[in-house]
Order: sequence, then structure tokens, then C-alpha cells
Amino acid sequence: MKASIPTHKIAKLSLMAAVVAAFSLSATGAESYPKVLQPAISSGLQVVRQFPASSGLTGWVLSQGGQHSLVYTTADKKTLLAGALIGENGENLSAKYEEKFIPKPDFSVAFQQLDNAAHVVEGPTKAPKSSVYVFVDPNCPYCHFLWQALQPYEAAGLQVRWIPVATLGPTSMPKAIEILAAADKTGAFRQMEQNHGKPWSPSKQASETAQPAIAAAIKKNGLLMAAFGLAGTPGVVWRDKQGKVQVKSGMPRLSELPAITGLPEQVINDPSLAKFR
Repeated sequence: MKASIPTHKIAKLSLMAAVVAAFSLSATGAESYPKVLQPAISSGLQVVRQFPASSGLTGWVLSQGGQHSLVYTTADKKTLLAGALIGENGENLSAKYEEKFIPKPDFSVAFQQLDNAAHVVEGPTKAPKSSVYVFVDPNCPYCHFLWQALQPYEAAGLQVRWIPVATLGPTSMPKAIEILAAADKTGAFRQMEQNHGKPWSPSKQASETAQPAIAAAIKKNGLLMAAFGLAGTPGVVWRDKQGKVQVKSGMPRLSELPAITGLPEQVINDPSLAKFR
């Protein structure tokens, strides 16, 4: 459960670890690239492209498992650098290179599957002003904070489709089943959020054995969440004003909600949300 670290940063750090680890392996093949890159290539990383970087360095975009990262080689091609490049005026050059040279993920296929995922609808059901999708674990405290923060936006015309997953312990699955098995799913979800953190005992019907189809749908939701590169909850997915699919991992800042919801900023006075301003 991550409060603020973006998913693409987590993935980039994991890939960077793989890059560094690769250089302990013996080098074979890949002779068209600098020798210092060959161990990484031999271990399975792919070179997507190279580009001229600051101070005579050459930048390399490496890929593994659909994730990308940057490394640099010196002018003599004998030394490899991994990490952030900072210019003499404090500019984050690596961030600039990432924006320019790393391919942007395409979530359009996964986005088309969201409406078919098992979910709970809050907000207007007819003619909403805008809509967002949120992957939510019933045990996730940051999901609860997001639920609180989105209530004023729902009142202003936002429709939220909450997509239950079970990632945070043994009670997550029965809680998610209880919500999706209810005759009034929205009511059950709201009650669960209103009672967040309080003692809870599952009913006999809120089990994978009693509800195999619902349990399977919740597991499928988890796979769909992963398809968006989301490693934890909450995970917010929406289309921006240009129609591009956007993904946010973790609890957004309150100042981000207008852009996410496509609605004017709403007044949020809940003191428990002050730390997210």
C-alpha cells in the first residue's frame, strides 16, 4: 500500500535494480553495443534506443518486462552510469530525457475492460458530469481517505466506479465478496467505508467457497489492476480532457482532484484529509 510513490517510479526502481545486478554476470554477445552494456543485454534487457546526453554522455533506454529505464555511458564507452543526472543549475536532466525518450504506456486496451469489471457505482447513475474508476481494497486506509475526499465531487456530478480487489490480508477477500454479493452493492460499500477500521465479522456467505463466481471476479479485478501497472491501492484510472487514459497510484493530493475528476475544485473540510492538501 503506497500513499504517494507513483507506480512508474516503483517499476523504474525495480528495473534499475535489475540493470545494476546484470553487471555482475559474464558478458556474451551483443557486440554492437559498448562492452560495458553487454552483461545487461546478455541477462535479458533490451536496448530500445540511444541518444546524445549532456557532457558527452550517451543515453540508453533499456527495457525489461514492458518497463523502461535509463543508463548512460561515458565518451570512452568504458564506464556506465545509473541514476539521476543533475545539471549545473539543478535541472533534473534524467527527468527531461525520460519524458522525451521513454515510450509512454498504452492503457487503451485495459481501459476498455473496466466497465465489464465487477464494481460498485457511487454518484449519479444517469448523465454524470464525469467519471473515474478506482481500484479499492476494503482494508486500505488510503482508499478510505480517497472515498472521503471524493464525496463532495460525487455530490457535484462525479460518478465513481469502485473496483474491489483483495490485496491487503485475509479479510480483504470476504469483505469484497460481502460488498459484491449484496442486493444493494452501493449501500454495502458505503456501510463498509463508514465503518472503516471498526471490528468486522464475515457472514457465512462471504467466502470463496460460498461465492466462487464473485471471488473469481475479484481476482480478475486484481489482474486488471496489474494491467495498469498498479502495484497497490487506491489506483485511479480516468480519461483526461484530451481523451488520454491517465493512471494515478496512491492517494492523490487534494489539489489534484479537479484534474482527475474534470470538475471544479470542491470544498473539503474533513480534518482527517488536511495532510493531503
